[in-house]
Amino acid sequence: MKVKVISRNPDDYLRETKHDIHKVPRNYDPGLHPFEAAREYTRALNAVKLEKVFAKPFVGNLDGHRDGVSCISNHPKRLSVLISGAYDGEVRVWDLPQKLCLRSFVAHEGVVRGVIYNPAGNHFLTLGDDKTIKTWKTAAPQFGEEEEPVNTVISKTVLTGISHHVKDPVFATCGEICQVWEETRNEPVRTFEWGVDSLHDIAFNPVEPNLLASCASDRSIILYDTRDSGPLRKVVLKLRTNKICWNPMEAFIFTAANEDYNLYTFDTRNLKKPANVHMDHIGAVTYVDYAPTGREFVSGSYDKTIRIFETSKGHSREVYHTKRMQRITCVQWSLDNKYILNGSDEMNIRIWKARASEKLGPLKPREKAALNYSEALKEKYAAHPKIRRIARHRHVPKHVYNAQKELRTIRDKGKRKDANRRAHSKPGEVPHQPEREKHVLKEDQ
Repeated sequence: MKVKVISRNPDDYLRETKHDIHKVPRNYDPGLHPFEAAREYTRALNAVKLEKVFAKPFVGNLDGHRDGVSCISNHPKRLSVLISGAYDGEVRVWDLPQKLCLRSFVAHEGVVRGVIYNPAGNHFLTLGDDKTIKTWKTAAPQFGEEEEPVNTVISKTVLTGISHHVKDPVFATCGEICQVWEETRNEPVRTFEWGVDSLHDIAFNPVEPNLLASCASDRSIILYDTRDSGPLRKVVLKLRTNKICWNPMEAFIFTAANEDYNLYTFDTRNLKKPANVHMDHIGAVTYVDYAPTGREFVSGSYDKTIRIFETSKGHSREVYHTKRMQRITCVQWSLDNKYILNGSDEMNIRIWKARASEKLGPLKPREKAALNYSEALKEKYAAHPKIRRIARHRHVPKHVYNAQKELRTIRDKGKRKDANRRAHSKPGEVPHQPEREKHVLKEDQ
């Protein structure tokens, strides 16, 4: 004997709250929906338009410095803490959710060139123009105590940059030479030189922590191994590199912010040419920092804008700017992958959303499902001209728009000249290489 039981799930027909709309049963038979593609295209168009409507990336700013912000650093364990250094030697510790300054003290005479936390987060190091490296406690001093460093190291050479090892109590500094220090010693453990006047940035590899990269005043990028006695490789670009950042997920990849308005992503296994060239800035790129996922990075420039790039693409997916924001000096991506922080010349630290239209706060299951559906539709119809045009469009300041137009004209002119030269070259003659392919001048080993 067969028994058929009628089963009814209340979730299929009851509302979550009395304010929700009634659920309507739907038949998913494709034969009953001949206009499904047209409906989905309309929904994708509405989704990409609404993304622009809700794009409000600016979250807030941290005001209090009396001079331009020179460097910032995230706390490795606590998302709510940020440390910043300024051109007048002042260091400030911030509470990000409340936008309050927790501590403020003058750490150096002159510019603070670098601030960095140790991996445990119980103390941080500052480095300044006065040739000193100072270690400070993360915990604020007790009532009545003065703000004094735990340790002060006086360097024999000028210092311009600092980077900490991912696990060990070891850090590296750059200046006239590259030096590797242990936190317990007041003398450098190892020194690297390669006949360069000065180095202005240095970075430890977060995946292969024995690898170091630095950029020098002779337009070169130099790679070091702390286990070796000398430098490893050297790549010379056409213009000077200002900042280097390693990909936190891929050991071989690093990105260099260059003076020629571009960013170059290199693979250390093949340094003869960059793996990717990221262009859109119209001024010298001063800073670059990777997202914790390793899929995106953010860059700051002298053109007063911040741009977000996907690692595999040559053009930015987002550009942030405000009327009052001046030249960008430093940029950081928060460790929860949700926010971007930047310091600039006009003494402010600004907080931005990493995704401009993202809703902050908890989401209901229905909201989450609707957002996922919209994202899938936008991805499905991304190649349609109308949707692609709306998704790519960005409002930029007038000076950026005009400069981009001029650079585009110059680039097109160079392409035409190269095409004409190749067309009129004699048989067997090696044609002139176009300018855009000559990013790297030479490689030393």
